[in-house]
Amino acid sequence: MRFVVISDTHGYHRELTLPKGDVLIHGGDFCHLGDTAQMHDFLNWFESLNYQTKIFIGGNHDFFAADKPKDFQSLIPSGITYLNDSGFKLNGLNIWGSPVQPDLIGWAFGVQRGNAMNKHWRLIPKNTDILITHTPPKGILDKSASGMVLGCEELKKKLTYVKPKIHIFGHVHASYGVLENTITKYINASNMDSDKGLVNPPVVFEI
Repeated sequence: MRFVVISDTHGYHRELTLPKGDVLIHGGDFCHLGDTAQMHDFLNWFESLNYQTKIFIGGNHDFFAADKPKDFQSLIPSGITYLNDSGFKLNGLNIWGSPVQPDLIGWAFGVQRGNAMNKHWRLIPKNTDILITHTPPKGILDKSASGMVLGCEELKKKLTYVKPKIHIFGHVHASYGVLENTITKYINASNMDSDKGLVNPPVVFEI
C-alpha cells in the first residue's frame, strides 16, 4: 500500500498537489480558525479525492470538531474515517488516531500536560502499527522556529511501550520532515510553514 500523508493545511487544502496513492492521511488542523464554511469545504474536497482509503484527525484549529463532536461526526461523508481517540484495522494494520495536544488550553483539543494527557495516551492499543496524533512526542521533530521544544512528554513515554511502525503528526510547522530509527518512522507532515505558507509537499511511504 502506498500512503500519502498531509497535515496542517489550515484551510488551504485545495492548493495542494497530491501524488497518487492508496491511502490518504490528514494529521489535523484542516481548518484555520474553525470557520464552518471552511470545514464543509474541506470535507467536500476530502471526499472527492481519488484514494481507496481516507483518514483524518482534528487539531487545535478545528473548533467545530472539538466543540460539537456528535454534530461533526454526522457531517462526515461515507467512505471517510475520522479518528478521535479511536482506531480501526486496514488490511491487517492497526491504526489509531488522537487530536489532543498539550497546553493551548482554550484551543480545540487542548489538554494540560501530565496526567490529563495520559488519559488519552492510555487508550492507544499496544498493537498499534500506525499512530496518528496531532502533537509530536517530546524531542522528535517538535522544535518551533524559535527553538522551543513543544512535543508531549507523556506521549514519548507511551511510545516506549506501543512502538508503532509509523508515527504521523504535525502541529509544529517548523519541524516538517521524517526521522527514522530501527523501530519507528516518525513523520511531521505539516504542509504549512508559518512564514512562507503552504510550501511543504505531502510525505509518501509504502507498507
